Amino acid sequence: MPTASEVIETINDRAKEVGVRVRLHAAEVDGTRRIGVDEHTPVVTASVFKVPIALELARQAAEGGLDLGERITVPPGHPTPSPYGLATFRHDITMSWYDLALLMIGISDNVATDLILDRVGKESTEKSLRRLGFEQTTVPQDCGEVLGSIGEDLGISYEDDERLLADLPMERIAALRALRPEHTCATTAEEITRLLGLIWRDEAASPTACADVRRWMELQVWPHRLRSGFPDDEIRVSGKTGTLPSVRNEVGVVEYPDGGRYAVGIFTEAVDGRSRVPERDAFIGFAAAQAVEWLRLPEAGSE
Repeated sequence: MPTASEVIETINDRAKEVGVRVRLHAAEVDGTRRIGVDEHTPVVTASVFKVPIALELARQAAEGGLDLGERITVPPGHPTPSPYGLATFRHDITMSWYDLALLMIGISDNVATDLILDRVGKESTEKSLRRLGFEQTTVPQDCGEVLGSIGEDLGISYEDDERLLADLPMERIAALRALRPEHTCATTAEEITRLLGLIWRDEAASPTACADVRRWMELQVWPHRLRSGFPDDEIRVSGKTGTLPSVRNEVGVVEYPDGGRYAVGIFTEAVDGRSRVPERDAFIGFAAAQAVEWLRLPEAGSE
């Protein structure tokens, strides 16, 4: 049976083949086994930061600070760009905070995210993270601010034509503030899996709040990253992707019919800014499957 070092070597070898660097952590939700690759290194979250925002929304609702059923009317033309969801709507739409959270997690709707973060507050989100013991997971910006910084740094509009980014020198892409953890929303692979473990064990907030976050993550539609490593229909994969130029991430929890639950965080940096490289998306599923399969071995141990 493979050792943890051999599994890590296999993951890193595949990462080199597809042109990415990986930071990874996988851990039993209900045990102590874990495996990691540079898991304590700060990484850019991209849209993975929507998980702590969802938790803060659910926490405040469960504690009576807001009503998830309250209706909000969203007119067209919100300044935050998004390739999906509310940014594409032509007419006013009225929905609840719960429905906005479904859009935020399910299809990574940036407009829904910024509406929710404005409602719950960055400061409250940060305070909740610190209260739970997370020092490197931070949400200092909303989606509009993250994407706006790319336009400011490059002098082009990020949402107008992503193909422009694919042709830029990697040195210029790497210098973007949105791709530097010290200047944007950040975490570590270890911290985000620890947060997921708390959510799945009802320890991050009340059981009601944690159940809402689990439900939103279960309904994420994207099957091309984490879920691609677990094609068995009996395996449940709940996740949240994150994407920026040269960045592909996904975090989530993999649940087996036998009761085994595994939190996984995978963050990748590519050698270029191309947006359509399916083998890099599939690598996330491959790496997750390698890590989780090792955790499920009877002889596996912590390293």
